[in-house]
Amino acid sequence: MEKPAGTAAKIFYYIWMVFKTNAIVVFGLIALFITIFGVIVPMFSGGERVKVPEGAALVFAPKGVITEQPQFVDPVTEALNEISNQQPPEESIYDLLDVLKEAKDDDRITTLAIYPGQISGVGPAMLEMLRDGIADFKESGKKVVAYGDFFSQSQYYIAAQADEVYMHPYGGVILEGYSRVRTYYASLLENLKVTPNVFKVGTYKSAIEPYLRDDMSDYAKDANRAFLGDIWELFKQDIAAARGIDAADIDRQINSYAEGMRQNNGDFAQLAISQKLVDKLVSRPEFREMMIERVGQNEKETSYKQINHRQYLKAIKPPIEFKNPNSDKVAVIVAKGAIMDGRQKEGTIGGDTLAYKIRRARLDDKVKAIVLRVDSPGGSAFASEVIRQELLKAKEKGLPLVVSMGTYAASGGYWISANADEIWARPSTLTGSIGIFGFIPTFERSLNWAGISRDGVGTTNLAGAMDVGRGLSPEVKEIIQANIENGYRRFLTLVSNGRNMTTEEVDAIAQGRIWSGIKAKELGLVDNLGSLNDAIKSAAKLANLEESKYDIWKVKRELTEKEQLLKDLFNATVAESPELIESFKSDTPVDALILDLKAEMEKVKVFNDPHHAYVHCNCEID
Repeated sequence: MEKPAGTAAKIFYYIWMVFKTNAIVVFGLIALFITIFGVIVPMFSGGERVKVPEGAALVFAPKGVITEQPQFVDPVTEALNEISNQQPPEESIYDLLDVLKEAKDDDRITTLAIYPGQISGVGPAMLEMLRDGIADFKESGKKVVAYGDFFSQSQYYIAAQADEVYMHPYGGVILEGYSRVRTYYASLLENLKVTPNVFKVGTYKSAIEPYLRDDMSDYAKDANRAFLGDIWELFKQDIAAARGIDAADIDRQINSYAEGMRQNNGDFAQLAISQKLVDKLVSRPEFREMMIERVGQNEKETSYKQINHRQYLKAIKPPIEFKNPNSDKVAVIVAKGAIMDGRQKEGTIGGDTLAYKIRRARLDDKVKAIVLRVDSPGGSAFASEVIRQELLKAKEKGLPLVVSMGTYAASGGYWISANADEIWARPSTLTGSIGIFGFIPTFERSLNWAGISRDGVGTTNLAGAMDVGRGLSPEVKEIIQANIENGYRRFLTLVSNGRNMTTEEVDAIAQGRIWSGIKAKELGLVDNLGSLNDAIKSAAKLANLEESKYDIWKVKRELTEKEQLLKDLFNATVAESPELIESFKSDTPVDALILDLKAEMEKVKVFNDPHHAYVHCNCEID
């Protein structure tokens, strides 16, 4: 506000400036007060921020999407999303595993009660991680029970790891197998007169098919059946081992589901009992009473003695993470999401953002090895190369580089992995997809149909070449296709160098084809099958670090001052009930379709490569 000229206006001006200055001071003092008394004082007072009841059951009820790295949402928006229920929440797989690990040896926790009914998304690799976490907890000898109203396929997988599985008498278990169903837009684009200019290399590079066809190509179907078959076999084996049934019976039961329903008078719950998927049918009150008999009542005498996993996490996790400046370290850097050019926040991989994290680790003299945790279907070829070059600089310094693959490490996700000293994958990891494509939609026909024309002049043949309202000239198309073909050769070469294979050998298993972790190991695309912890131990060994004599540094994006202030404010003031709220929301088929279409539209945002060249597998499964 400029200082006014008039006397009366000056008076109001000075009053406003005093009010404005005092408001800033007051709000600053409030933030400081909350930070001190909500975060710092509890940290040094020796007391827990959350009380864990003696002899309680840990209610393990993940909510929303379980992910390697939740996308960044500022606390205000997060609170509004929680109220409106518009955006599905996300939970870190590592927070969940930390909870299970700590509760295993916590004498205050006597039982693990799994409620998987609010999980809306989790990949096969993370299911395996949860399986291992629950199995480790069970080594304590503590009881593990699971309860649900209905179990989707992923929800049931988690529930099946319990010693006892209970379900509501009106519930059901739906196992259907894995599928890959995509939405195709060729006719829509034709109706809208949009020209999908596509440039690609790789017979199996089907990521761009939805913009060119109205159905899945035979090549894509063959490749999809192969990797889906691999991960479905793993799923069945795990369920069979957990429930003591024959894996072959699972396919038979699914394929004869209608017959099974007739034999059980149309009763989903009784069918689940007959298939030995569930131990007993009990109502919510009955399950609550059963748990009261096992662990006792809570203080309010409204339910059994319990603490939910989010509150337990607050009890065991320090409010501020400390980094020991004197210890040797293995740096763990997470690469989660689609790869985009520039700087990006969590949930998406920014080429510059991830490169900076790698550089921070490389320049820290206490870092002796780097583990890159990749959970990405790829994206921008240029951003992928920016990341890879920074990784090569770390290797030039002599730092061992180990890659650990999550649910996806395909296309661009493999591009940034290929030159590691070792690559570890989960058996169900989707990887490979070594191929490249370009995509530029143009709208000249749409504009002409609407009676709009674009015309003009330029100083060269390429002036205005990328005007999407005019279309691409044959010369421009030739230039882009040449760049895409060169990108594929580069991809083959960097994989060849990284994996000690000839380019011909790489090309034979490339062509954009997706492989499961099991098959990728057979083909030489990965070295070992195992967990992130296995990869960290291997990196430490390569760096000649003695076991238990190094720290793990999880390299994170540094928050801005504004982001940190909001985080401190909300973390200090927002509380959650320590008891389970017994409401289980499942997405309806319509919800699922809407979310799928929304996700498809979001994928278009990753197309920001400066050369319009993309290494993206688009390989999500259902």
